[in-house]
Order: sequence, then C-alpha cells, then structure tokens
Amino acid sequence: MKLLIIEDDKLLSETIKETTINSFEVVQAFDGEEGLYLAEQNIYDVIILDIMLPMMNGYELLHKLRERNIKVPVLILTAKDGIDDKILGFKEGADDYLVKPFHREELLLRLGAIIRRAVGEFSNDVVTFKDLNLNVKNKQVRINGEEVILNGKQFDLLEYLISNKNIIVTKDQIFDRIWGFESDTSTTVVEVYASHIRKKLKLFGYDQYLKTFRGLGYMLTDNGETDA
Repeated sequence: MKLLIIEDDKLLSETIKETTINSFEVVQAFDGEEGLYLAEQNIYDVIILDIMLPMMNGYELLHKLRERNIKVPVLILTAKDGIDDKILGFKEGADDYLVKPFHREELLLRLGAIIRRAVGEFSNDVVTFKDLNLNVKNKQVRINGEEVILNGKQFDLLEYLISNKNIIVTKDQIFDRIWGFESDTSTTVVEVYASHIRKKLKLFGYDQYLKTFRGLGYMLTDNGETDA
C-alpha cells in the first residue's frame, strides 16, 4: 500500500514515515503545491495531510483533489483543534481528523480504519464492475456467472483497473503498483498483460470497456468508448 505524507515539518514527516514504513510504501511532500502534484500523478491508498502548509494550505489542496474526482482517503493531521477547523476539513472531503500531538498507535489505527471504510463497498472481498465480479480472497473472476481465468499479475492488474474505474492510470503507475520499483523488467510488460486481459474480456464482450490511451495508460470505463 502507498502512503503520501504532505507535511512541511521535516522532522515530523520523518517521524510519521518511521511509524508507517512497515505498513506502507511512503512518499513525502513538504509543501501544498508539491503535495497536489504528487497526489495527481500517482495512485495512493491514503494521504496524511497537514493544514498549515507553504504554497497552498491543506484545505485548498483537499478541495482541489475532490474537485478533480481524486477519491483517495485523506487523514488531516494538524495542530488546529477548533471545531470550525474540523467541520471545514470534513466539508472539503477529509475522511478523518487527528490533532497534534498524537500517539503513534492511534495514527496507525486511524489509517487502518479509513482504508477499511474506503474499500467497504467491496463486501465479502468482491470487487464489481457491471456484471463482472472479482473475488479478491479466492482470486476468481466471473462475468455473468461464467469464470474468467486470469493468472497472477493479470488478476492484480484487473483488480487495480476496477478499483480506479473511470480514471486513467498510467503505465508507470501500474508498473510501480503491480511489479514494484525494484523489478528487473520494464514498463512494456504492462502492455503485454493488458493485451492478455483484453483478449480474455473479449470472450464476454467486455473488451470494449478497457480503453487504451496510447503513450499514456489505460482506463476501465463504464461507457465502452473506443480507444483514444
């Protein structure tokens, strides 16, 4: 899982990183503009967001994320403990609000809770897209009740696309998420796996929903438009 920490206090940011590094792949930003850029360029499982940031404050950043339909869960972590501050944070789209100073154990518990809430729509470990059901627990895929055989990272890639449906995910994002930064292979492997998935979906007429943005990446879309 990937965590983005947007916090201008570098010592505190490092403390948060040390606290979460066993559970997350951690990326750090130290001002609002950098944080917004990273949040737009990559797919994260959760963001920890300070309010009093240089360049752009946390409320503005959060507003822009939600305005651009970036739905990643956000935990506001700030010294601002007034009720009006909390109300504003939730109105802008925050998922939780933790006041500094904080206990490390509470931070980890809150992160875990908002991630569970974010995936709560996938009840019984099943991710759905139209009549396609993807069971995360037993690694089975069915369309209209018929099984679709996907192996290893084919399954992981389809799950990733469904989890980010109607959002373009770049080949770099897919590669980093599925294969990892330290993989010996190249991003061309993404094209190979996407092609395999498309062929298997075609048997059920679902290849129309897997849209390719040439030179950029892929999107699983509800409207079944042709490739761009």
